[in-house]
Amino acid sequence: MSNVVLTGGRGFLGWHTRAALYEKGVDVSLVPVGTKFNLAEARRAVSGADRLIHLAGINRADDEQVKSGNQLFAKQMAEILLSVDNPPSTIVFANSTQAGNGSVYGQAKLVAGEILREAAEKVGAEFLDLRLPNLFGEHGRPFYNAVTATFCHILVEGEEPTVDTDKELTLLHAQDAADLLIGNRALENQESVEEHETVSGLLRRLQEIDSIYRRGEIPDVSAEFTRNLFNTYRSHSFMQRPEIPLIKHADERGSFSEIIRTHGGTGQTSFSTTVPGVLRGGHFHRRKVERFLVLSGNARIALRKMFTNEVLHFDVNGGEPIAIDMPTMWTHSIENTGSEILLTNFWTNDHFDPNNPDTIVEAV
Repeated sequence: MSNVVLTGGRGFLGWHTRAALYEKGVDVSLVPVGTKFNLAEARRAVSGADRLIHLAGINRADDEQVKSGNQLFAKQMAEILLSVDNPPSTIVFANSTQAGNGSVYGQAKLVAGEILREAAEKVGAEFLDLRLPNLFGEHGRPFYNAVTATFCHILVEGEEPTVDTDKELTLLHAQDAADLLIGNRALENQESVEEHETVSGLLRRLQEIDSIYRRGEIPDVSAEFTRNLFNTYRSHSFMQRPEIPLIKHADERGSFSEIIRTHGGTGQTSFSTTVPGVLRGGHFHRRKVERFLVLSGNARIALRKMFTNEVLHFDVNGGEPIAIDMPTMWTHSIENTGSEILLTNFWTNDHFDPNNPDTIVEAV
């Protein structure tokens, strides 16, 4: 697979999917739908592509907009598939477990899926109807994408969320959903990466994460679900308070600063020396939890959220210890901006595995 077409590529799940495809070195073409749909441009993007992943949809609007919008997007994609000489061999639809449940949204998703299925059959393409449950993950929109994002936002703001209706949720991290969409994981294995939790249970987990992280500690992220929840929470806290001041203990012998405490897991702490003028890094991680701390010298740490242009810079030095977390799917680097050897400490939640490094090269 070398070329994938995405609709909804600038949305929450689209951002996650693009990060997963980037790791694979796959070229991605974004096709707008709705009022921004351009038939000629869409035909050029779709013809010859290996896979079309249809993510675009409407779930928050009045009933008529939900119904007509979801069907329109599917019809536009079907029109493209039927009009190109070389359609993709695989069509993937990001459907919902609500499809066919009797609601306006569920019926709209069901009909949209059938429109795409019929088009795929006509062009001889494989059709994958992925029924997604409640998604959560980094940079979800509070009060829109999912209750997880809403809880994280409220907790980071220092307020206390409430549970209006407690029920069991089926939760799927957006990176796992992305792996299903792009074929990294077989659809029959979807249940193995889903988690079942009540709304109140989810809130308790996030409250514990919030409490631990505010103390300057990393929660036990040895369980994948907890790690994914923590990275989700961290995406919100990073935007609110990216710098984490540390206590410096000093006397005539020198100084000491505790970097981090962890409640468990298989964390790895490392350090590096960097000569003046040298730049390290230039990569991002999809799942890894990582923290930088300059112990000696002067450095500039740079971060850029994937698929955006804004670069954040943090000028740090060993005289005033400041820890900077590297959010998942933010490319990052560190440069020695001083005249002396730079000594930097790194912490990550897992042991480095050369067979699965989770380190994707990308300049900041």
